[in-house]
Parts: sequence; C-alpha cells; structure tokens
Amino acid sequence: MAMKKLLTLLFLLLLAENAHAISLAGMDFDTVNPYVRIKDIVDVEGIRGNQLSGIGLVTGLNGTGDNSTMAVQMMRNMMRNFGVTLDARAVRTRNIAVVSLTANLPPYVRAGQTIDVNVSTMGNASSLQGGVLVQSPLRGADGKVYAVAQGPVMVGGFQAQGGGGSRTQNIPTAGRLPNGAIVEKDLPNDFMKGGQIALLLRDPDFTTAQRIADVINRYFGAVAYPSDAGRVVVNLPGPYVSAPTAFLANIEKLEIEPDTSAKVAVNERSGTVVMGGNVRISSVAVAHGNLSISIEEGMNVVQPNAFGGGNTAVEQNTNITVDEEGSTMLAMPAMTTVRDLVRVLNALSATPRDIIEILQAIDRAGALHGELVTM
Repeated sequence: MAMKKLLTLLFLLLLAENAHAISLAGMDFDTVNPYVRIKDIVDVEGIRGNQLSGIGLVTGLNGTGDNSTMAVQMMRNMMRNFGVTLDARAVRTRNIAVVSLTANLPPYVRAGQTIDVNVSTMGNASSLQGGVLVQSPLRGADGKVYAVAQGPVMVGGFQAQGGGGSRTQNIPTAGRLPNGAIVEKDLPNDFMKGGQIALLLRDPDFTTAQRIADVINRYFGAVAYPSDAGRVVVNLPGPYVSAPTAFLANIEKLEIEPDTSAKVAVNERSGTVVMGGNVRISSVAVAHGNLSISIEEGMNVVQPNAFGGGNTAVEQNTNITVDEEGSTMLAMPAMTTVRDLVRVLNALSATPRDIIEILQAIDRAGALHGELVTM
C-alpha cells in the first residue's frame, strides 16, 4: 500500500513538472515592449506649462553677499521704492546678493496656488545660506507677471572658513524656495479646437501612432487618425462633445504596445551600456582579449669568491612578461537577440567598457542593425 502511494505521488510530481515545462514553452521570453497606457506615452496638445524668470535680492547673509555695482544699484532702487534715498557710498552690500529666479508654472495651476522657485547668485556672493528673498515678480516670455516670489532660501550646501583654510560642501550659491511663489495669473489651456483633440507622442513613431488610433477606433468608432509620426487627431464622438474631459479620461486608460526603433546607447565616460530589446545583429565572429605587459626591475649583488681578487658589484635585472588574457573567438548567428548578445559578451568576460568597444566594432563592420548612440 505504501509503495502504491509512493508511485502515485511520483506520477503527480512528473505530471506537474511536465505541465510546468509546457507552460514555460508557451511563454514569449522575447517580448520587447510591454503594454502601456496611452496617458504614459502622449501629451495633449494645448496643455502645457510655462517657464518663468526674474531677478531678486536676497538679504540677511552673514558677510557672504555681493560687493558689485549691480548689488549697490538694486539696493538703492529697492530703498527708493520705500521712500528712502541712499548714497552709493553709504551702501554696504556684503549681507545682500543679487540672484536670478526661475520657476515652472504647470498647467491648471490657478491664481492663489503656490509653486517652487529656484534661486542662484548672479554676482560674486559666496553663499546664500540664511538668506531671505525680498518680494520679486516672475515673468513669462510675454513679459507679463504670472507669479510673485518671497521667502527664506533653502540651501543644500554650506561654506565654512577660518584663519587657516575653508571648506565648501555642495553648491551654497544656489538654493530653492519650496512653495515660495504665489501664482497671480493662470495659463489658458484650450485642448479642444473645432471638436478635435490632438495627442502628441513623446517618442514619435509611425507604428505607435497608428496603434493608438486603432485602439481608440476599436472602442469609440472611426474617430482617430495619425496626422504624422508624432500626432494623433481624435474627433470627439457625439456623446462626448459636451464632456471632453470625460472622453480624455477614457482614452488615457486604453493600453497599447508601443514600437520603438532599434538603438544602443553607450556612455564611454561612465561605462554605461543600454541596448533596446529589438536590436538585431547579423552573423559575426567576435574575438576579445587583453594584452598585459609586466616589467619587473630587480637588483642583484655579485660577490667574488674568496681570495679571487675581484670586487663586489651590483647588477640590474629586468624581467618582462607578456600575457594575453582571455583571448577567445565566439561566433554569433544572424538575428541574434539582446539576450543572446549579452550571453556571448558575458562568455567573453567583457567589462562594460569592453562591451562598448565590441559594439562599436560590430557597428563599423555593418553587423549591428540599429542606431549606435554615443552620449
């Protein structure tokens, strides 16, 4: 009876193993691109942010401010606005700094809400630590004031010095005002024109644009078409003409499989290699080896025999060793996938910098079917 139970258990284990092997055989391990939501790969035409900039004055510095003419002039102008007239010779500017202000006004941020502001010195101030920005307007490219900034400057670095030396950590001449600007004027965002909405692909591609149009048409009828590789035009269906926001919310949830061009990005400075999943390589043989030359210098003392009448001398010995490590050649078949390529390069014991040289050589040989991008 025990033997029968054991055989039954072994049979069930073999059956489960075979079922697992069959399920693995049916899986596609070479899937290049996953399914993603449309909202993650497109922007809506007409919905955009706005860059703001300005110039301000930071006060309250501990002797780390400007001593430039620009700082003196801005200090005099600010005091004149408060009804105080200063003589240029009476202004001491080591506790103030002239700074440039930059901010990004996101879409749909309304008047009264706050945004972050970046602050950086324009003169010869050495640190903004402990400073406070005086109220300063932020303007857009059209010259209009969209926000007003004011508040303490948060600096991620510091500078300390004494009689015998100094130390600087990070960049104390740049800082940030979290929620430091109040929006005074919001941006118009008109994403619907003539009953149409346009979707802008962040990575333009004809195939991806067509797939976006196809999936939208599958759910809402023949309402979408790609005008080019980076733009898909969508006509609002009748029920959604008065509710374009609801229509966009429904479109954003749809999923497609985006297509990308074959690219290999390499950075020789950091040794970074990123290969797209659809990169293919023609049949090619790869050989890689490191030639190392070792030179060792040594000194030997030569002592004459007793009563030989000779002199003690010192001679120099040079030992040169040449070793070519890891010299091997591996053949890769045509249409090699990235997984196969990585396996071959690992077999060659190649470092990331070696891989960059190998990929560049394969590209020059015309066997790399994809764009090699050097950053």
